[in-house]
Amino acid sequence: MKAKSITYWTTTTVVMLVMTVSGLLALLHAPAMMTGLAHLGYPAYFSNLLGVAKIIGVIVVLAPGLTLFKEWAYSGFAIVVISAFYSHLLSGDGLNALEPLVIFAILEISYFTRPDSRRLVFPAKGQLAREAQ
Repeated sequence: MKAKSITYWTTTTVVMLVMTVSGLLALLHAPAMMTGLAHLGYPAYFSNLLGVAKIIGVIVVLAPGLTLFKEWAYSGFAIVVISAFYSHLLSGDGLNALEPLVIFAILEISYFTRPDSRRLVFPAKGQLAREAQ
């Protein structure tokens, strides 16, 4: 297995495990999750939205095909993680606010090491114009 493939699957596995566990904790309204969300100023119902979005995102990223949806899933995960960083920072969590940035870095490595079969392919510049003629 190539180094790029190993890197992709390792980082993807880490991020998908984090998103699955945190998504399930959110859906189950685990006390630790609910306390954390309340500390950040989010209402209890936000837990349902967050949990469903994370689980759907994990399914999309791991499923074969669905390249356009994978782009949206990665974007959604990036927004969630950056928002977590910002929320923790503004809630006075100090250096603990940096933890989501570690997940963000791993997410970015996963995104940029994806195999071609998991990428959205755009036509070469000018190719559509040539095909229209």
